[in-house]
Amino acid sequence: MFLASWIWGAAVILCCVAWFLLGRRRRRQGEPPLENGFLPYLGCALQFGANPLEFLKEKQKKHGHIFTCHVAGKYIHFLTDPFSYHALMRQGKYLDWKKFHFATSAKAFGHGSIDPAEGNTTENFHQTFIRTLQGNALDALVEAMMENLQYVMLQSRAPKLQSNAWVTEGLYTFCCQVMFESGFLTLFGKAFNSNNDKNLSSKQETERAHILNALENFKEFDKIFPALVAGLPIHLFKSAHSAREKLGEALLHKNLLKRDNLSELVTLRMFLNDTLSTFDDMEKAKTHVAVLWASQANTIPATFWALFYLLKSPEAMRAATKEVQNVLESAEERISLDGKNISLNRKQLDSMPILDSIIKEAMRLSSASMTFRVAKEDFTLHLENDFYNIRKDDIVALYPQLLHFDPEIYADPLTFKYDRFLNEKGEEKTDFYRSGRKLKHYYMPFGTGIAKCPGRLFAVHEIKQFLALILSYFEIELVDTNVKCPSLDQSRAGLGILQPSNDVEFRYRLKCL
Repeated sequence: MFLASWIWGAAVILCCVAWFLLGRRRRRQGEPPLENGFLPYLGCALQFGANPLEFLKEKQKKHGHIFTCHVAGKYIHFLTDPFSYHALMRQGKYLDWKKFHFATSAKAFGHGSIDPAEGNTTENFHQTFIRTLQGNALDALVEAMMENLQYVMLQSRAPKLQSNAWVTEGLYTFCCQVMFESGFLTLFGKAFNSNNDKNLSSKQETERAHILNALENFKEFDKIFPALVAGLPIHLFKSAHSAREKLGEALLHKNLLKRDNLSELVTLRMFLNDTLSTFDDMEKAKTHVAVLWASQANTIPATFWALFYLLKSPEAMRAATKEVQNVLESAEERISLDGKNISLNRKQLDSMPILDSIIKEAMRLSSASMTFRVAKEDFTLHLENDFYNIRKDDIVALYPQLLHFDPEIYADPLTFKYDRFLNEKGEEKTDFYRSGRKLKHYYMPFGTGIAKCPGRLFAVHEIKQFLALILSYFEIELVDTNVKCPSLDQSRAGLGILQPSNDVEFRYRLKCL
């Protein structure tokens, strides 16, 4: 037994030595500085995963504005100079922004490849999203979300709001439930007809139970999403795998066809799935699970951070409340609890620069997204003052949190300043500088270039709607006004808005209107 263990141990050591001597990449002439790490396959993955921002700051200080890291079998060239970001956008001939996203979606959600080159579908997903999440389609989404937010806040939560007593709840829990339920109804419609259904109340309760059950499955699946992106098979996570399958079953086409008021996004995606793809029924449903995840996974924590910082800043709260009141008065909208909803259209929501600045600042402080491009072939990447050789299948990446926390661009970058994105006239500020030069790229929670999140406009509008309605209908306050800001959960670094590491209690009650 001892001999066998000794032999296995020696074999492992020999494999590691062989990898160190033969398997490690060697930096070639003209390539960026290289960090291989010491672990086979993982490379720098553990150090990067522990605290990506500090890891990249350290390597930036050591190597300069571009360097290569071996991370979980991939070689990633991190570009850290914001004045060279545009170089990434200009290299469409050599860099593919779709390959990484297509592979990640198939791996995480369990559908077949959505890359048209693979032959499963000819749908241009990016164009589908732009067509159904921007322009005139956005107006319809904004209108539906406004109605659904008020239904969820006031009607579906009515048992909690019967008296004038305070309701105490976790702030993240509250944001999660309200935004998920409202967003689900907006995209995937209702299982009841609110106009002529005699058993409406009972069906609404059943519907809400189903959506909240979907929320629990969503959270179970979302917990292990970073592991799926890293390449671990979902079958290692039994409960998460079960949760994903249940979400898929709920979004089967035969079930969606029973729902009223499906969004244009979902209606078009169903049609294109049926006419342009060879996916089976469950694979089609899992492409809708991907849409559900994309619509919620970053919006929910972004909503939490915006409301948390509002609650922590009396000055921001006063300014935001006044702005909402002014817009409502201009729109001749009266706040009441008699069942008549507030209606604010897209143009009116766009006339709220203070709320817009609050949301931007909250997202600046909590965003840890990454922009990826995969090299189609060996090529030379030309930056502002240098050029570097990049190998085929390597990844070139931007990590915008480096930008967002740069004290030269944002004074006191770790502090929430509600008016940071407002100029002297109280309008949107777009002038940000580094080394005395104006930046084109200074705020990037949604990525950049052609791969910029197509749902970003809807996401900002729905957070703005949420805040406007909360400020209109409720008195809200933190249970502990001295509570510290939760730390960011770094396990989701690279995926978008980071969740808080812990929830924070707050309380709310209806205003006496």
